[in-house]
Amino acid sequence: MKTARNESGTAEGSVAERVRAHVSRMPSGEPFSVRELLGLGPRASIDQALSRMARGGEIERVARGFYARPQVNERLGRTVPVEPEKVVAAIARTAGARVNVHGAEAARRFGLTTQVPMRKVYATTGRSRSVELPTGKVTFVHSTPSRMGLAGTPAGEALSALLYLGRSEVTPSVVEAVRAKLGEEQFEALRSAAATTAMPSWLSDSLYEVAGTQAATPTALSA
Repeated sequence: MKTARNESGTAEGSVAERVRAHVSRMPSGEPFSVRELLGLGPRASIDQALSRMARGGEIERVARGFYARPQVNERLGRTVPVEPEKVVAAIARTAGARVNVHGAEAARRFGLTTQVPMRKVYATTGRSRSVELPTGKVTFVHSTPSRMGLAGTPAGEALSALLYLGRSEVTPSVVEAVRAKLGEEQFEALRSAAATTAMPSWLSDSLYEVAGTQAATPTALSA
């Protein structure tokens, strides 16, 4: 019996086997892109192999072009959804972009607001777009690289939160609360970013005031 072959002459069965072997070595719950598998064979064959694996429950589709091996919670005895932030990170990595928690969600994480955002929004150095995840829609909003120097760090989340609150709400007590959450190392990273990040002068001044030093950052932008 002959092995079925695709248009390029590659054995379909061997591509499926390579895909399955590669995926089996990936950690459960960690999203991966179809692009990561393109060295294993033609795209059409890889897509077919992944579709069969998804139908068989070996993997789950977590976004268009992204899959993950199911993660089982042993205590609950069932699979649990892949963390949305892991999917977001995988999407950004594949696109060669940086992402950071945006606005209201960042403020909520620092206890600066009790409002729970209705949408998952992330700032990115990539293009603006929306992506459907099993847990709901995620929106990426383009931000200039000069605003994303701290992306992916606690200090970056703090910067996003403070910019969201705005000049009228960022009081010394608010900055002190952020400082307490960050710890001195990350707070210093945030304060120092005034020299390299497109940070409004009012925020730079507030950070220096709380730190007990004199602002000396002529590159900080005016509000």
